[in-house]
Parts: sequence; structure tokens; C-alpha cells
Amino acid sequence: MRNLSTTFIDLMRSQETTDGAILLITIDHEDLGSPPLYFSNDPTTRHTETPLVYKTVSRGEDYFFVPMKISLPSEPQDGAPQASITISNVGQEIIELIRSVLTPASVTIEVVLASDPDTVEITFPTFDLTSVDYDASDVNLTLTIDSMAAEPYPAGAFTPGAFPTLF
Repeated sequence: MRNLSTTFIDLMRSQETTDGAILLITIDHEDLGSPPLYFSNDPTTRHTETPLVYKTVSRGEDYFFVPMKISLPSEPQDGAPQASITISNVGQEIIELIRSVLTPASVTIEVVLASDPDTVEITFPTFDLTSVDYDASDVNLTLTIDSMAAEPYPAGAFTPGAFPTLF
């Protein structure tokens, strides 16, 4: 159960609005020698003129606008929740991250309102970046949550080798 603000609920129920939901994406990895990568799907304010860059500021962080498509997490019956993000390849930051790490990066997806970007309405659990495909125009990210459904149950077995005093 999510606790959503009445403003967000009214936004979701309305046919027309001047406000909007903004997706904020944070990509982080312990091997990065720099801060995480922050992306937004909304060109809220202009950051620079040359080159023309837009951003969304939320909680003091600059989330840079990149055109993206997102498939929000699904909850399949037989596996871990998955989400996918397609980001227009406007810079080499994501490609450099992919090539520089050997373990999955963590990806956080948050939803804020354009009228109040400092209040996070929805936070999805942190995903692992499990698959990346890219070409000259797009970077396709596949995200999963480590599922306990994949763990064997029961975790151990009462065998003579593991528990010799029982036998």
C-alpha cells in the first residue's frame, strides 16, 4: 500500500491538469569514481544554453533531462519483478558506466510532481541493472529485483554430512 498525497491522487484522476508526474532515475555503482548518474524525463528548467541542456532539481540534485521510455515494474508469478528503460543515447556517460563495471549497477526509480519535485510520491525498490543493449541512438536497460522466489526452499537439508549429531 502506497501513501500518496491528495495532489497526486487528484492528478491521476483528472482528465486535464497543468501539473504532471516526473520520473527520476538514479544509476549508481560502487566502482564509479564520481557521483551517480541522475536522469529525468521532464525538461523542467534550462541548465545551459550551449549545449542546450535541461534538468529537474529534486532535493538538491540535478536530474538531467533525456528523452526516455519506461516500462514500469511488472510482477510475474514465476519470477522477479522487471522494468525496462530506453534512454536516448545523448551522451556517453551510460556507455562508459556499462563498460567500466563488472557487477550490476543499482537503479532507483522515483516519481515526483512537477509542482513539488522535492517530495517523492512513489519510490520503487532499488533494481539491479541486469542487461544493457545499445546502439547509436538508444540505450536499453533491463532492470530486475533480486527475488527470493529464486532461492531454494528449504535452504538447507538435514543430511548426515551437514548434521552428523542427528544421525
